[in-house]
Amino acid sequence: MASLKEIKGRISSVKSTQKITSAMKMVASAKLRRAQYQIERFLPYQERLSGILDDFLTADTEFSTPLSAERPVQSVAIVVFSSNSTLCGAFNSNIIKLLSGALNRYAHLPSPNIYIYPIGKKVEEAIRKEGITPQGSYIKLMEKPEYEGAKTIADTLMADFLSEKIDKVELIYNHFKSMAVQIPTVETFLPLALHPTNKNNAKGEIAIDYIVEPDRETAISMLITKSLRSKIYAALLDSAAAEQAARTVAMQIATDNADEILDELSIQFNKQRQQAITSELLDIIGGSEALK
Repeated sequence: MASLKEIKGRISSVKSTQKITSAMKMVASAKLRRAQYQIERFLPYQERLSGILDDFLTADTEFSTPLSAERPVQSVAIVVFSSNSTLCGAFNSNIIKLLSGALNRYAHLPSPNIYIYPIGKKVEEAIRKEGITPQGSYIKLMEKPEYEGAKTIADTLMADFLSEKIDKVELIYNHFKSMAVQIPTVETFLPLALHPTNKNNAKGEIAIDYIVEPDRETAISMLITKSLRSKIYAALLDSAAAEQAARTVAMQIATDNADEILDELSIQFNKQRQQAITSELLDIIGGSEALK
């Protein structure tokens, strides 16, 4: 049985840990609010861009682009988003599991034909442990999400797809649904799916017919490029928000667990102290009886 001194030490240690987890929760909450603000500022632009592109593609069913070409998959690129640090629950482990599943799906391909773009320190470390050479290091991009970094990755992927260096591109990231729910997601980036179902027509509304200069084909090509760039950036912001949400919840759980442990240790300490007092009283009574 632990002594009173040992129990006091454990109580002090748990209280110190609780202060750390509580502080980390507040920091993660502040970062989450900032990440949500970035998403809220970017989403209207992305939704409007996607809506215009859908209107164009619905009106021009004959349009085609090399970015939508479906070929036998002889090489694949996988863009994986993780965090740079730990203490965020199953955030990183879920992503690494999805990446392992993707690697198993493409196990029939030669290793040099699988290109992995790790956005985040933890997934970069994981693939290096497996002996896989990443296509660059993007730790700073996850630390501070920016559009230019996402644009560079998107342009590289589009150029490699057009040159037939790669035949397919997949995105793996955690989608931020709510504070308590982050959904591990696998999404096809390329080839691009053209001619989606128009939402306006689905609602019985009239699709917008735009007057285009210089021509419709040039406008659609430009919109597709911008849409793909924004898709990478949106996934980056989504993953950043999901990370902070996961860390906030994990630190809240850790703080609550510390409260439970402190309650148990306090009960144990009081019992031990009461037993010590009782033992001392018995010794005093025994001594006084011996003197009679």
